[in-house]
Amino acid sequence: MRNGRQLTMAKAISEAIAQEMERDERVFVMGEDVGVYGGIFGATQGLYERFGPERVMDTPISETAFIGAAIGAAAEGLRPIVELMFVDFFGVCMDQIYNHLAKNTYMSGGNVRLPVVLTTAIGGGYSDAAQHSQCLYSIFAHVPGLKVVIPSTAYDAKGLMISAIRDDNPVMYFFHKGLMGLGWMKYPETTITPVPEEPYTIPFGQADVKREGEDVTIVAVAMMVHRALEAAKELEKEGISAEVLDLRTLVPLDRRAVLDSVRKTGRLLVVDEDYRSFGLTGEIAAIVAEEAPEVLKKPVKRLAVPDVPIPFSRPLENFVIPSVDAISGAARALVA
Repeated sequence: MRNGRQLTMAKAISEAIAQEMERDERVFVMGEDVGVYGGIFGATQGLYERFGPERVMDTPISETAFIGAAIGAAAEGLRPIVELMFVDFFGVCMDQIYNHLAKNTYMSGGNVRLPVVLTTAIGGGYSDAAQHSQCLYSIFAHVPGLKVVIPSTAYDAKGLMISAIRDDNPVMYFFHKGLMGLGWMKYPETTITPVPEEPYTIPFGQADVKREGEDVTIVAVAMMVHRALEAAKELEKEGISAEVLDLRTLVPLDRRAVLDSVRKTGRLLVVDEDYRSFGLTGEIAAIVAEEAPEVLKKPVKRLAVPDVPIPFSRPLENFVIPSVDAISGAARALVA
């Protein structure tokens, strides 16, 4: 049951981790600046003071080493939460992620379990340029063996984090910097939601209808959920009823929720802050094209970052990342 207590996403995530650390002494945290500093995006704030340096470990700047250490710790029965500061840094430790974390349970015939939660920051919108502003979750969703979680609100962030920690499989947990509720970064007010004090879980593979509608389905994750909600408000003034579906997890993916929504509206717009080619927008479009093409009143529209690096220039960055106006315009064209 949701109550009236309001939290930011950062506080919801750190609370979820703290409650699981209290519940299970095998859970610990490691990564760059996760301890004394509390994580540069606040995801581990307060944990060091509460649990100490043996369970909240600041690491050297060596992602290959500390993610490899987390894999080894998990294989020996612990339940590490390890933070890769920016998803853009995955290149230096990808062998550990996609050759070991993702595959060792399969290659051991199920004899090795790897209950690792790998958290990482995604998204642009504040001029951090091409190496600190990407999303890239589709890369990891493409690799068998990894679960992929992307919360968009504080309520979802806590429930999904607790589910991730309790899962016996490796989970990639992506949080958008611009949704964390930090004082130095602008964020949508809709990210701050009621969050129960008691622990709760949200099942993976269960999308959430953030707004019901009749005329067009907008599928999104993370920041694009909030921009879609804002676009839906504008469209409502024109008599267009938009349904906003938040996938919440890419692996497992709630295909049924997508199909049910499109069967109701007959129109589909997929919005993504990741790159357009070979990504989430194409996957969702393909699901509908393969399983329910007869329900479409118009061809599927996709709106995503064009295949260019994220610019440092604020006007150019705003141009390439889907805006509220771009989303409402694309939805409007579908209904016309």
